[in-house]
Amino acid sequence: MYRSLHADRIVETADRLRLRVEDRFPGSGLSKVAAELAEVARQAQARCGEIARPHVPYRVLAAVLGAAALAALGFLVTNLEVTGEEWRVTVFFSELNDFLGSMVFLGAGVVFLFTLENRSKRDRALAAVGELRALAHVVDMHQLTKDPESVLGLVAPTPHSPERRMTPAELGRYFDYCSEMLSVISKVGALYLQVFPDPVALEAVDDLEELCTGLSRKIWQKAAVHGRPAGEVRGGA
Repeated sequence: MYRSLHADRIVETADRLRLRVEDRFPGSGLSKVAAELAEVARQAQARCGEIARPHVPYRVLAAVLGAAALAALGFLVTNLEVTGEEWRVTVFFSELNDFLGSMVFLGAGVVFLFTLENRSKRDRALAAVGELRALAHVVDMHQLTKDPESVLGLVAPTPHSPERRMTPAELGRYFDYCSEMLSVISKVGALYLQVFPDPVALEAVDDLEELCTGLSRKIWQKAAVHGRPAGEVRGGA
């Protein structure tokens, strides 16, 4: 059970995170983002089931075309009569060209239908990963103006500085929640790769993981300022 991700566990984690953020920062923008993340996690559980499920119509059509190609080949073989006329070069290559053209047409149809199912699943997975990337940037936007130096009194505010009413302890928890949300986002993306191990999807999920890791690293660099001793108030925005 520890060699694969469980969608229900990720949904449970996202719901618990939503409740924690709401308890600590009720009615805040971050609590609304956490609620959206919990909903996205629930939707991902349903989407992964749909992506993993085989698309029967595509497969039936591909099987029909494949059977038609085999039937055409069998008909040609069983009805082949070798005569002197058939062995004439011009007649032989004319018949062969017609047969190969039919086989190429049917084969292309079979390949198209088989790849159509895969491409449909890929498009849905990439669209879902794109939503997760946007959500990660939304999380980053919420922590963008949270400045530890201003909270600790190390920087004097200017008339256009954003209002900052958090205590140092609250700001630390805020950064924790943002980092946890980014981690959940990357895990939701990994769910799609788990049910659809496609090379293109793998690249997209890896990019999402790299994005979330980079944003989380930036948050923890800001959070590290909490360890600095309070000094004189310096000028700045």
